[in-house]
Amino acid sequence: MSAFLWAHIDHPIVALWPSITALGVVLLVRRVLIGLVAGGAAGCVIIAGGNPVVAFVSFFRDHLIPSLQDSWKIGAIIFTFVLGGFAALIERGGGMRALVGPIVRRGKDPAARMQWGVFTIGFAVFFDGLANSMLVGRIFGKVADRSGVSRAKLAYLVDSTSSAVACVAFVSTWIAYQLAMIREGYALAGRTEEAKPYTLFFESIPFNFYCWFTLLLVGVSIYQRFNPGPMAQFEAIAQSTASKRERHRGGFGATGGSGAMDDGHWAVAVIPLVVLIVTLIGGIYFWGDEIHPWPVTKDKVVAAFGGSHVVVALVCASAVGAFSAFLMYPRRRRENKDSPAAVFQGGVQTLFIPVTILLGAWVLGSTLKDLKAAVVISELLSGRLPVQLFPAAVFLTGAAISFSTGTSWGTMGILMPLAIPVVFGLDVGSGENTLMAAVVGAVFSGAVFGDHCSPISDTTIVSSIACEIPAHDHVRTQLPYALIAGGTAVFLGFLPTGFFLPAWISLGVGSGFLILLPRVWARPR
Repeated sequence: MSAFLWAHIDHPIVALWPSITALGVVLLVRRVLIGLVAGGAAGCVIIAGGNPVVAFVSFFRDHLIPSLQDSWKIGAIIFTFVLGGFAALIERGGGMRALVGPIVRRGKDPAARMQWGVFTIGFAVFFDGLANSMLVGRIFGKVADRSGVSRAKLAYLVDSTSSAVACVAFVSTWIAYQLAMIREGYALAGRTEEAKPYTLFFESIPFNFYCWFTLLLVGVSIYQRFNPGPMAQFEAIAQSTASKRERHRGGFGATGGSGAMDDGHWAVAVIPLVVLIVTLIGGIYFWGDEIHPWPVTKDKVVAAFGGSHVVVALVCASAVGAFSAFLMYPRRRRENKDSPAAVFQGGVQTLFIPVTILLGAWVLGSTLKDLKAAVVISELLSGRLPVQLFPAAVFLTGAAISFSTGTSWGTMGILMPLAIPVVFGLDVGSGENTLMAAVVGAVFSGAVFGDHCSPISDTTIVSSIACEIPAHDHVRTQLPYALIAGGTAVFLGFLPTGFFLPAWISLGVGSGFLILLPRVWARPR
């Protein structure tokens, strides 16, 4: 009903009403897809001048169908689906389990080597955040109990590595969505022809401060046994319990999931991953007709990753990778519901909702473009927010949205199309490219930070389920780590970046602070 009222009001806020509607509905019903569709529908009503029939037709004709006719967007959808099936084949094939055994058997400290095993496998399963959480949590559950590591610490390790790794990985179920949102931001600014999503994604990686600081803090927490807040109590109980029973009874057979830890061969996972990565990189570099590949130079690599053929390479690489995973799938599992075709189909189906979220974000972005929302935001911020504070402001805004909605993808879909056009409206001169990369990194970082703090986040819930710990215990034990990494990202990352301090300096200073923090934390007060 509010959209009908706004349709007849001549005020700048009208252009932002679809985004406000989307955020409000997500907060109300806790369903990001419904929120994005509601925001797109509100935008259509405003554009149609309050006519519901025209708005309904326009929703499909002018905003949804054009998205389905865009070859780049169709490629992103296909890639996401196929990589979901690829992830399922890798998980059910048992290859990751085979990698775990040697990791946890080495060394003298069972608690430390178990945690380093989680960290290592978390990086190996870079291709999907949720698959990472579920797979690693299930594999290491019983091992954590015998090693004297609490399920709360395991859930923190699993959750903190999953989404942070997927967010910076150049091939994952996230990347198609991330590239699509970057491209949507350029479209909203009227500069679609200038968009080089993959190039900008790579440029934003050093500015994704929260994800890097989170991963570093995980390593610090393991190496220095840094357990702030409630985590210390959970760890003390786990160590006391483990010392009272015989450790490693029955070896490492029980893993908390189905099957033994060595139920499979490492090649089942490693070979398809290598094929996927090599095919993707080679496809992107050698596919472009305008690029003469030899000799390889930095400029040619940058030009290749910024080309329009990238989405074709993504689709082809995912197909080749999935086919190799299909061939490597163990013969003994090729029965009934464990057949590779059924497993692949199941993996594809798990990504149906994320893909519909992608469509909803495209519709919302299309209506915002017609309403010239980017121009409105630029005018509202002009002279009010110093350019130096913009990256930090974007990060905090993203964190607030993600925490409130529990979705990092939804946050990117709402914030990215609005933040990118604003950069074009800011007077930063030659620093525009740097600021753009920093803002994109801030959107990604804010989305993951809020997601880590939110009790309604899908990764929070999945991690707690996989590690068999109540969700509220997982949230309150992970929160201190997230706040430390988030505070470091703001004060030692995005604020200095706003003054055009090189990202590598911020990363170095922030890393030094996190490494020294446990020593200061442990001092008597």
